[in-house]
Amino acid sequence: MKTLISNIKQLLLTDESPQRFVAGADMAQLSTLNDAYLIIDDDKITDYGKMSELSEANFDKTIDASDSLVMPAFCDPHTHIVFPETREIEYIDKIKGLSYEEIAKRGGGILNSARKIIEKSEDDLYESAMQRLNEIASYGTGAVEIKSGYGLTTEGELKMLRVIKRLKEDSPLTIKANFLGAHAVPPEYKQNQGKYVDLIINEMIPAVAKENLADYIDVFCDRGFFTVEETERILEAGAKYELVPKIHANELDYSGGIQTGVKHNALSVDHLEYTGDEEIAVLKDSATMPTLLPGASFFLELIYAPARKMIIAGLPIAMASDFNPGSSPSGNMQFILSLGSIKYRLLPEESINAITHNAAYAMGVENELGTITRGKKANLIITKNIPNYEFLPYYYGANKVKQTIIEGKTIVNNEKNH
Repeated sequence: MKTLISNIKQLLLTDESPQRFVAGADMAQLSTLNDAYLIIDDDKITDYGKMSELSEANFDKTIDASDSLVMPAFCDPHTHIVFPETREIEYIDKIKGLSYEEIAKRGGGILNSARKIIEKSEDDLYESAMQRLNEIASYGTGAVEIKSGYGLTTEGELKMLRVIKRLKEDSPLTIKANFLGAHAVPPEYKQNQGKYVDLIINEMIPAVAKENLADYIDVFCDRGFFTVEETERILEAGAKYELVPKIHANELDYSGGIQTGVKHNALSVDHLEYTGDEEIAVLKDSATMPTLLPGASFFLELIYAPARKMIIAGLPIAMASDFNPGSSPSGNMQFILSLGSIKYRLLPEESINAITHNAAYAMGVENELGTITRGKKANLIITKNIPNYEFLPYYYGANKVKQTIIEGKTIVNNEKNH
């Protein structure tokens, strides 16, 4: 099926010679075409250009994008979308003054979700997660990484990963699965954390690999969670099964997680609220993508990662939603785009690159998604009537997406639904 999107007010992120990601000062560059067209053949972008240069041709479908912007669909490279229940009661505790760590110590947080995973069937987890996927697609997300990590037993982790596998098969979105058995230490192992690490290495990882359930392996390497030494043991065990490393790092303190991620060629290191000169130097010239999660800092009232300092140093940055029930209960990447500008002081161009081009790299799908490039998948957003791309982070809170197109097919039409 051949589709023409015509009369596009602005076509964003056109890329004739694709780069893996953009870094430093290049993040402030955003290639655009005004009064443009884009052609989709089945699931791929086959051509684009100025309307004045469009050749006569027959199309099976034409979409008139007058007064609209067209851009790559958002990539969200860090989420925990499969979870058993929301945790709004803990949010009330937070309002009353308890910290994230205090809530965790009294059995809340990750451990709360882990207890409830046992009670939920795979079907229940699947249905609730699919609803969340449909929700984020309505806000323009076309690709998402989903982590396990609320099981904390072999059975629980496999249950979550099997649900993610079903979502991969049934959802039109591009989905990557991440095994995060090292998300927290279960209460029964508090006096012998090493024994839980042994369980992850000797039982969980082989079981996950046997069923081919994960693309990545992750560890929460931070104060009060897993040490650098434990993280290295887990990543080395995962490498034997070709599980690509990603790390939760430096959310709560200077943990050594960033250095460990770079040492083990992690695809990304995520959170990074505590990032200093030493961490920036280690990341420089590495292939590891610094991925910032402003939603967690916003919701938990944490410090914000030093995004501007990182860009000035020449680093790339990606941003993700961290969609989860405890510390970032939203998968709205339009809000993340706005937080990038409001809290990190990113230019609109930098924020847009962070949730498209660089976020695709942080998911390992930069050859398929993230830019408007001939031959890439047609995962696209058509906006509502808005004046320009600078409006995207500025006008926060409203859904500015009219249509979400995944692999050439419109899966969300917000105007029709309205």
